[in-house]
Amino acid sequence: MTAQVEREFDVIVIGAGAVGENVADRVVRGGLTAVLVEAELVGGECSYWACMPSKALLRPGTALHGAQTVPGAKEAVTRTLDAAAVLKRRDHFTSNWKDDSQVQWVEDTGIELIRGRGRISAPRRVEVAGRDGNSYALTARHAVVLATGSIPTRPPVEGLDDIPYWTTREATSAREVPARLGVLGGGVAGVELAQAYARLGASVTLVARHGLLGVFPEQAAELVAAGLRADGVELRLNTGTRSVSKNDDGSLTVVLDGGAGGGQDGAAPESGRAAETSLTVDKLLVATGRHPALDGLGLDSVGLAAPEGKHLRISTDSTGLVHHAAENETSPWLYAAGDAAGRALLTHQGKYGARATGDAIAARAKGELTGEPAPWTSFAQTAYDHAVPNVVFTDPELTNVGRTLAQAEKDGYRASTVELPIEVAGSSLHAEHYDGWAQLVIDEDRRVLLGATFAGPDVAELLHSATIAVVGEVPLDRLWHAVPSYPTISEVWLRLLEEYGL
Repeated sequence: MTAQVEREFDVIVIGAGAVGENVADRVVRGGLTAVLVEAELVGGECSYWACMPSKALLRPGTALHGAQTVPGAKEAVTRTLDAAAVLKRRDHFTSNWKDDSQVQWVEDTGIELIRGRGRISAPRRVEVAGRDGNSYALTARHAVVLATGSIPTRPPVEGLDDIPYWTTREATSAREVPARLGVLGGGVAGVELAQAYARLGASVTLVARHGLLGVFPEQAAELVAAGLRADGVELRLNTGTRSVSKNDDGSLTVVLDGGAGGGQDGAAPESGRAAETSLTVDKLLVATGRHPALDGLGLDSVGLAAPEGKHLRISTDSTGLVHHAAENETSPWLYAAGDAAGRALLTHQGKYGARATGDAIAARAKGELTGEPAPWTSFAQTAYDHAVPNVVFTDPELTNVGRTLAQAEKDGYRASTVELPIEVAGSSLHAEHYDGWAQLVIDEDRRVLLGATFAGPDVAELLHSATIAVVGEVPLDRLWHAVPSYPTISEVWLRLLEEYGL
């Protein structure tokens, strides 16, 4: 028997992924009441279908390859990956797709949880179709926060609606390794999962309309491309996908539209053989981007609607307040955090923004914050504009933070770069034939870092020092005194500064 339940909270958070959890945690710490509304698993995409399971699939292959690159260790490595053991370990990191521990954390933190699908019906009002059969009418005294994450963007490929295909969810939760895997998309998810499955024994073909990892410097992206080729991944770059269809035996035929399979620039393969116009696979992973999951949230009821034929996107201020909501500007109430806000679709960055949003909501409720906060305070998401760290967990890894040279010049900086291969004592000890690359982007007027990129085995651990330097605007003359320990890969910092002229 269903019931209509009316409840009132200080803050309603729609979405109980990592971002929603952080918003709710911060407002409760600030003395407010909060409820999380979640239609699926508490913990969200990152815990069950993205960050954790994908890295669990990648790490065993990276560890094995790392051993194979060090003389003395490589002679002891006589086996390939045990796919069943890798999948079992992946299951452990997803808690077997059960959210009991995260639900317990919510309860222990003093946050309420309502399982169901939430929809805004009016300013500060959220209706929830509860999974328990009840209907909930919730009222927020101070804020409603959209923390609904993002969903895959489906490309306009003929026949795609008529076949069973993988998104990242199916790829990260698969129970077996397909013999032949096709991957559409040359972004982070595409390259990571292509390599993971190649190392688990699949024959993988990756098709990208352009090159790989186009937001990164070409020299860095090419190292990842070389790593994929070394693992047997066939790259069809600068190649469109015309259509897909299902065959009688259950396999899929993917018809391609131009391009070639050879290099990062789409040049012909070394053999001179033109790329084939189709390929046959057992599974097809579509990893062609994501967009904020804002459909079906009732945002039209507060003046937010998507242009015809397009996905809804919203903009926010530095605290997460949504612009252009149909509400008196002196009494703001609608916020968005994480992927839902559409800025940097990265879990760590979303959690950072969520902490600022939660703190700002609590401060405004107490009258301690009016208007927009000053940059770099605990209420402002200033790092979104200056220092978003990003890691591609392939082997070799690819990391960057801050602006590229093109972005710096577009933003009006008088910028320059310094780049070098990573050839230091630490890299030579780390692996035989270590191949890496590093770049710094420098503001010539202030002589501080605007950005940094590193590519190579295990360079992710170099990234946080770069993030600190960019956020802290450390002058290069002072950075020169940050002496890297010897012999570590971090010595590349010294070589870069020397190359610059310090």
